[in-house]
Amino acid sequence: MEMRSHAYQISVGPLLYYWPRQHTLDFYAALADSPADILYVGETVCSRRHELRAEDWLALARDLRAAGKTVVLSGRTLIETGAEASALKKLCEQQDFMVEAGEVGAMRHLAGRPFVAGPHMNAYHGGTLEWLARRGAARFVVPLEMDGKTLARLLQERPAGLEAEVMVWGRMALAFSARCFTARHFRLKKDECGFRCIEHPDGLDMRTRESRDFLAINGIQVQSAACLDLLSRAPELASLGVEVLRVSPQSSGTLEAVAALDAVRRNVPAAAVEPPAGMGRCNGYYYGKSGIEMLEAVA
Repeated sequence: MEMRSHAYQISVGPLLYYWPRQHTLDFYAALADSPADILYVGETVCSRRHELRAEDWLALARDLRAAGKTVVLSGRTLIETGAEASALKKLCEQQDFMVEAGEVGAMRHLAGRPFVAGPHMNAYHGGTLEWLARRGAARFVVPLEMDGKTLARLLQERPAGLEAEVMVWGRMALAFSARCFTARHFRLKKDECGFRCIEHPDGLDMRTRESRDFLAINGIQVQSAACLDLLSRAPELASLGVEVLRVSPQSSGTLEAVAALDAVRRNVPAAAVEPPAGMGRCNGYYYGKSGIEMLEAVA
């Protein structure tokens, strides 16, 4: 049977976890040689993480751009202190790279320059998309819990020229809090956490009393316990008009997910992609079901 080509770009979202410096640099070196088109870099979760500082992320961004990648600098989703607000202002005022705005306040500093509206900007209807576009948004990342039918309607409502990006693989960040969940788990103060996040490269699993994987915690984030897997929906998403498909980094499987998306757009059979050991898969939100569910072979 003839295979149909699908036009979309592949992105890799910002690293949400706290990995050792060399591990992080090695990961991005591998991405530089991968088929990924767009790479998001920067610390989006916790300003106390210091394996890579702001100047290190900028240097990495320049290296990745020199390797031929489109690079976007990602900003924090939750701004809590004056120092974090100042860092966000500095990030937005640099003009070497486009910025992914994690929260609405970033737009004031961007002053109308093109930006990417991140997945937590609550873009659920056409009016919001028009509002974002008027303020400079060139692309928006679809909210993670949006179902396919709602997405199809939203894409029909978006203003001309505004691109859509959908996350298709990786753990989903579902909620944020000023409290650090990881520090609290270890009965530590947030400012005296000992950087325990570095011990959990995919976050820290949480289970119900019935021992079912339910959620994961990653600093101030609550994430899905399972790995979102919409890789098989890539052709459908492309046919809806989605321009960019996003992979969110995990400790393993990320490069394989990128390769699978690239295979589909090149009309090559894609290999199965496994999430990190012990992590399940989910896709329920896309089908209007509970997000924790995994539906196979849905028409």
